[in-house]
Amino acid sequence: MFTDKRFHHYSLKSVPKDLLSGLIVGVIAIPLGMAFAIASGVKPEYGIYTTIVAGILISLFGGSKYQIGGPTGAFIPILFGIVMTYGYENLLIAGFMAGIILVLMGIFKLGSLIKFIPRPVTIGFTTGIAVTIFTGQIASFLGLEGIEKHEEFIKNIGELVVHLSTINIFSVLTAAICLLTIIYTPKIAPKIPGPLLGLLVSTFIAALLFPGEVATIGSAYGQIPNSLPSIQIPEINLDVIMKLIKPAFIIAMLGGIESLLSAVVADGMTNSKHHSNRELVGQGIANMITPLFGGIPATGAIARTATNIKNGAVSPLSGIFHGIVVLLVLVFFAPYASYIPLASMAPILMVVAWNMSERKVFAHIFKTKSTDSLVLVVTFLLTVFVNLTTAVEVGLVMSAILFVKRMSDVMVTAKALPNPQTNRAKVETGMVTDTHDCPQISIFNIEGPLFFGAALSFEETIMKTINYRPKILLLRMGKVPFMDTTGEANLSSIVRQFSKNGIVLLSGLNPQPESVLKKTGLYDVIGEDHFFEHTGEAIQYALGQLNQNKCLGCKHFAFRECQKLSATEVVERKKQKLTVTI
Repeated sequence: MFTDKRFHHYSLKSVPKDLLSGLIVGVIAIPLGMAFAIASGVKPEYGIYTTIVAGILISLFGGSKYQIGGPTGAFIPILFGIVMTYGYENLLIAGFMAGIILVLMGIFKLGSLIKFIPRPVTIGFTTGIAVTIFTGQIASFLGLEGIEKHEEFIKNIGELVVHLSTINIFSVLTAAICLLTIIYTPKIAPKIPGPLLGLLVSTFIAALLFPGEVATIGSAYGQIPNSLPSIQIPEINLDVIMKLIKPAFIIAMLGGIESLLSAVVADGMTNSKHHSNRELVGQGIANMITPLFGGIPATGAIARTATNIKNGAVSPLSGIFHGIVVLLVLVFFAPYASYIPLASMAPILMVVAWNMSERKVFAHIFKTKSTDSLVLVVTFLLTVFVNLTTAVEVGLVMSAILFVKRMSDVMVTAKALPNPQTNRAKVETGMVTDTHDCPQISIFNIEGPLFFGAALSFEETIMKTINYRPKILLLRMGKVPFMDTTGEANLSSIVRQFSKNGIVLLSGLNPQPESVLKKTGLYDVIGEDHFFEHTGEAIQYALGQLNQNKCLGCKHFAFRECQKLSATEVVERKKQKLTVTI
């Protein structure tokens, strides 16, 4: 279906580069996979299975040369909520359904639509997710006992407060060692993965100095198997589909957004270009196959993709190698993972949350004190205190409404007249006042999109501005780039009213509005001879029409062709205190 250009100019000399980068990223992905799984409310090995299966499939079928796929922090609140509400088995089904949705999105070329999600919404929910992840690890960091996990942020904070007295000093020490190792490793030995070294050092110290004093993966979840599980086909029926369609859709949307954001980051780092629709198909295939092995939903991982690039990756083979490395580690070293303290996993996720928080971008948008900052804050607060689904829905609706409001404010409808002091009597809005107007020809400058958000004000402005019935209404529409059917309907209303006693002329009509008028038939109602490319042509036509019907004439009228007013009419004009000059 797609032409794969990711291996163009690839040679055997490139294999060692992909192998090295795949090895490094694979080593990094192991502790992250387990940590993401635990935080999502499932066993750590499921994160490993996801890293292996999804990592290989996303690189094999995706649309980016450098994308590294697997479980990510962004999924944690969503997956935890699904596990709490529907259970682990239904999470697998929801992930499978999400894969189907992603494949369909790619086939129908909807990849570009995801890019239209406003930045304040993505930054708002990303920062909110980061806060949720960070606070969710405090209990493990402190070694608190008796903690009951909830979906609600406030209840989880309440649990921390209630059980603060159960703090375990050995857990705090273990977590602190891991955290310090993660922070300082890049400064001392940048080639060594900080999360892995922190995990190894803190595990070794805890096992050596205070064995049995801190909870471990083994004591909490049992021993991790050293092989992939056999394929299990989930039982899906209509009732299950209806129950899980919303969670599946949420997984698909978030997975699509994250994967394409990661691919865009990779493009910026390498001056390459990914295929967004193929990327969605690859993500979909991975999420359809991974649940069959017990894995959780996966997407593109921005941090691991960046690490892949920095370590010299050349092609998607690096992502495939990364999955194979994790598989080998699972086969040969799985039993040793049982000794890893849960307190060692907490700092890894805290650092992930800190790095994904987009705190600088959040602060930058917030400082603008604009409608974007309002959307940002609302999305953030709803993500933390309600849920991600509500946050995204409200954020998108707010963004759409505020955008319509801004666009309607851009729409300007103002009365205008030729300025005799300029070359060729340029038509200007500033020439019209209460005592300075033309009684026979009304000219309006219209600027901005004529759509449902501005159409009513467009019609009302014209109707309210004209206090008498002119013979000719000229609408200058050269600065109207877009018109929808609502705008067409309001224009049609104006045309119907003015056509009873006069004529309507349009000048400078752009292709899109012209197409709308022709499709609705309003173009023919107005009449083809009433459309002009330039305003000057329209004015000349108007003057010709007035001469045929005996123009009222004005003493200081700039249109020299106009006849003089009769004495009676001049007196009447003076009574109205209207100097009809332009």
